[in-house]
Amino acid sequence: MTEDCLQPDKEYLLSLLKEIISFRTVAPPGSCYEEIVDWLVPIFKGLGFRAQKLTMPKEVFAEKCQDQRLFGDRYNLKADLDVGAQKTLVIYAHLDVVPAEGSWETDPFQVTLKNGRAYGRGVSDCKGSIAALIAALGTLLENGKPKYNLSLLLTTDEEVGGYSGLCYFTDLGLVKGDLMLCMDGFSDDVVIGSNGIITWDVTVHGRSSHSGSSFLGVNAVERAIPVMQTLMSLKKEVQARRSMLSASSALEAMGLKNLMPILNITMINGGVKENIVPDSCVLRGDRRVIPEESMEDAMAEIERTLKPLDVEMDLKYYPGYPPMSVNPDHPWVAEVREAVKGGMGFMPRLSGAQGSLDQAYATEKTRIPTCVYGVGRQLESNAHGQNENIRVADLEGFARFLIELMRA
Repeated sequence: MTEDCLQPDKEYLLSLLKEIISFRTVAPPGSCYEEIVDWLVPIFKGLGFRAQKLTMPKEVFAEKCQDQRLFGDRYNLKADLDVGAQKTLVIYAHLDVVPAEGSWETDPFQVTLKNGRAYGRGVSDCKGSIAALIAALGTLLENGKPKYNLSLLLTTDEEVGGYSGLCYFTDLGLVKGDLMLCMDGFSDDVVIGSNGIITWDVTVHGRSSHSGSSFLGVNAVERAIPVMQTLMSLKKEVQARRSMLSASSALEAMGLKNLMPILNITMINGGVKENIVPDSCVLRGDRRVIPEESMEDAMAEIERTLKPLDVEMDLKYYPGYPPMSVNPDHPWVAEVREAVKGGMGFMPRLSGAQGSLDQAYATEKTRIPTCVYGVGRQLESNAHGQNENIRVADLEGFARFLIELMRA
């Protein structure tokens, strides 16, 4: 880190982390959204921001979020600080977390400090970054003012992969600025690209009959076998491709040098009883789309591959977040890397994310140059898994990084 780097208040930082993790903002269904926003609004107002609680209208939620697992109002937060600067920096993170399932060694909603690590659901993905942001702002504003006007977007429903609060803000025209930092990432690399996602399903049709006379029916489960075989052949073809964008340093250490597209069959459902020939079988999966591909071409490829089969079926697509790619030579990318060096003590490499981000939706619509950098280590933190954790040193380093990025 740089010699003159401002230091966050470590006790305050950890107290913020403990408080924010205690809100069970689990998605699905989307609980405690109002409670956490109501807690955050006065904190940002106390820092001099104009902070607002914004609710997605019920009719928008009903139209855009057709996930039966979700219910309740969708609350989000927008906080703005105008310091008279020429440029505005937009900073985004999501408030929701995935369910804390399985057997944890600690209470997932009470931060446990152990051996230099903090354990809890969301410490890495991505509430730790929000705690660091508040602590960094407190230190920065005590010692001057930021070099950018700030627009903070803390939204919900990122973890369900549909129409998130950030997507809603984007469509309202509330994502405005010259530069953007997404804190939904890891500490290993600065991410400048990500895969898009398309969810799909194939319903194979048959004709029901008694299994003792199965020759009188058409077995949809058996008819689904050539569909699966064809998709598995396509999977080999798709996954032999590579993006120009580097994979993360963690995945490169495992042998994956560049971002790769993915085709998965992840679910199958067919039949109601052993002695009934099933009249339908549903296959579901997803397609991860690298930045060099288009969502439309990826969908057309699946349809073109399945079309020659002599199988009665219906194919449906549910396009999600698009792929994202940012020019690695943009000055903002270099600025973020230098801030990481100053706050974390190392120069990060640039990479892409195999997963998909709602940030990509905002970047595609607004064209704001974006970098993704967060708290945690890809192969250590176990985000979405049991005993999610971060290095406390990384949390402190991330707060220093934010100070370096924002200070004049």
